[in-house]
Amino acid sequence: MKGVAKHGISVRLACVVYGISETCYRYQAKLSGENALIADGLLKLTQAHKRWGFGLCFLYLRNVKGYAWNHKRVYRIYRELELNLRIKPRRRIKRGYPGELAVPTAPNQVWSMDFMGDQLVSGKSLRTFNVLDDYNREGLGIEVDLSLPAQRVIRALDQIIEWRGKPAALRCDNGPEYISQALVEWANRKRITLIYIQPGKPTQNAYIERFNRTARHGTARHGTARHGTARMVGSA
Repeated sequence: MKGVAKHGISVRLACVVYGISETCYRYQAKLSGENALIADGLLKLTQAHKRWGFGLCFLYLRNVKGYAWNHKRVYRIYRELELNLRIKPRRRIKRGYPGELAVPTAPNQVWSMDFMGDQLVSGKSLRTFNVLDDYNREGLGIEVDLSLPAQRVIRALDQIIEWRGKPAALRCDNGPEYISQALVEWANRKRITLIYIQPGKPTQNAYIERFNRTARHGTARHGTARHGTARMVGSA
């Protein structure tokens, strides 16, 4: 403080005047030079390993380089460098307009498929994979399990095809199971056209959305769905 040297007053009195503690007045930053070393190390790591986040960078500095820096200190510098803002936003899939939702004139022209989610009494989440024939709104199958990856979707479709026959096209949204390479290759082998709706446009898949509503609410209220009977397939 200037008052201590200029007016010759004590440090205690100057601290009282300025409203600060003597500890704050006498504090001197320690190891401040290491902050530059930490920043330099973080910058080099994030440039060399662009997929590394703070956790991997800190473990590398601690376990490989042998630095004993506190993780809070390293993270503070990590944020000051804005290295935590390197995450790129998820790119949305761009789909062309699939056209008006036409009414098929015969069975097996177009099937619609979609997932529904629900929860058990125990708290576990479950999923159902629903398949519908757009011609007569007949529920062709409902696969139920805790997890339904692309291979389970393919297996369920194969089981329906065995007794129902092959559809000319399948309408679906852009879920990870539907855009997976496994399902695309399966559809190419079967010569089945995949019709993807535009993201955020569930009305373009209105037939299966209406069936989902019936399966969720109508079955619980009346015991059976009004749009035909669906074959329930559980996990093997």
